[in-house]
Amino acid sequence: MISEELKLYLERLIPGRQHEILHMEQQAQEGNVPIMDLIGMEALLQVMRLHKPKRILEIGTAIGYSAIRMVQAVPDSHVITVERDPERFSKAIDNIIEMELQSSIHVIEGDALEKVSQIEEAGPYDFIFIDAAKGQYKRFFQEFESMLVPGGVIVSDNVLFRGFVSKGNEEIETRRFRKLADKIRDYNEFLMDQDTFHTTILPVGDGMAISILKDKV
Repeated sequence: MISEELKLYLERLIPGRQHEILHMEQQAQEGNVPIMDLIGMEALLQVMRLHKPKRILEIGTAIGYSAIRMVQAVPDSHVITVERDPERFSKAIDNIIEMELQSSIHVIEGDALEKVSQIEEAGPYDFIFIDAAKGQYKRFFQEFESMLVPGGVIVSDNVLFRGFVSKGNEEIETRRFRKLADKIRDYNEFLMDQDTFHTTILPVGDGMAISILKDKV
């Protein structure tokens, strides 16, 4: 995790974003909608530019911000994204239409763990981005890893959880945060134990785990 001073410095270096993207960032701030922070978003987009995925699965659409930015970074890609909150689902549809990206982004409404068959029908995927309920990360990974092509990538956001993962539970104020920190610690250890993946955790944004599926020998 970086200092606030360094964070502000890096944010000032990020190139300007189009009006519609800035408006979505404002929507998220005003509506208390969790979207990736700017530095984490830029890191994700750079990984995608390197990998150049054609078919992307996103778990956790929110208002469509990440899906839109991913498609903009890799224009030939197609995103299947899943959102269970009806209000956010509706807002995501509005934002995608405003950006004229309906042909590149398909939003599924509902809980991803209840939409497995529909998600599988739209696969396989070159890239999976997990940015939804933190307590369900392991289940998401286990459910959808089989839909990933060899050499494909799974990126998990928020895996450092405000730095709480490095603290003792007695240092974490609320019971809810203690439970989430425990689950994310367990998830990070689970990722590192997967012998079919190469995984590294980057201390950018709120922590980003990048897991690359090994080619079968």
